[in-house]
Amino acid sequence: MNRHPHLQKLTLIGGLLFLAAGAAVSGQESPLDSLIPGLRERAVVINIVARIVERDQEEIWNSNNSKVTILGRPVSLKLIGENIVVYAQFTPYQQENGQSLLVAQGQIWIKVPNEGVHYQTTFQSIPIEFGEQIYFFPLGKVSSRNEAYIEIQLELRPYTENAGKEPESALPE
Repeated sequence: MNRHPHLQKLTLIGGLLFLAAGAAVSGQESPLDSLIPGLRERAVVINIVARIVERDQEEIWNSNNSKVTILGRPVSLKLIGENIVVYAQFTPYQQENGQSLLVAQGQIWIKVPNEGVHYQTTFQSIPIEFGEQIYFFPLGKVSSRNEAYIEIQLELRPYTENAGKEPESALPE
């Protein structure tokens, strides 16, 4: 069963006008060396590959981003299209047992013809290992190949000197 039946009425998620991915760590692009001592040890890189797939399984848009942040500080992603806005935040944490956890929060606004704007939220806590690729579907689970969807692939890596410049992962072919 599709959690969002009004999504089946969308013929196109495309028309993407804007993408922004940023770390909520004062928005810097410089190395973490200039940060307060002790923050460098808490630094991680979140690699983000976002893509839009149409109903015929054709990938119509994708974007690769790497953002440096520290544990407990979110990285945000905003997708703005003709009939949809997706705002997601991904916050890495380290649990007391040493394992990593990624909290994914999403807000979605969808303009459905003859129905107006629909709003929904998502919230997931996802256990993750460094180097593991996980997938986040802000519009929910895809139940058939006839649905358009947004897929966000996430990978958490420890911070290194060259981190945040190029994503080390790509979508599987």
